[in-house]
Amino acid sequence: MKTSLLFISLLASPALFAQSTDETAVKTTINTMFQAMQKADSSMLKPLFTPSARLQTVVNKQGDVSVRDEAIAGFINSIGKAKAGALDERLSGMEIKIDAEMATAWTPYVFYYQGNKSHCGVNAFTLVKMGGNWKIQTIIDTRRKENCPDLPKQ
Repeated sequence: MKTSLLFISLLASPALFAQSTDETAVKTTINTMFQAMQKADSSMLKPLFTPSARLQTVVNKQGDVSVRDEAIAGFINSIGKAKAGALDERLSGMEIKIDAEMATAWTPYVFYYQGNKSHCGVNAFTLVKMGGNWKIQTIIDTRRKENCPDLPKQ
């Protein structure tokens, strides 16, 4: 019985290692995006996204909910025009789920603009493993001005 359990554990180990390696790579992709935002470096951002990537925001105007959609090129261009250090999105956590070549990440955040708290919400990322690298396919977020916690600079 002990031999059987040891054998099963050894078989499961590569799968667990691959999962943790992929999870680390997903986190790295997302964290690199936020670092590029802080540096206002659009050339650092571009390789993180798939060619068809989208940025979406859930908008709630007095109960009228809609989704604003933007091609990722517009997002990348706007980051490149920012002043380095002006954009600071701080995460309070990151929950990752992976199945084969698809990953999702749930990241509660507080966004600071030029050192002042602007808004907060949650980002939901969808990533796809392409050519051995995790690329961002979609980001959809919520934004609110109320009940935003203070998060330390990372």
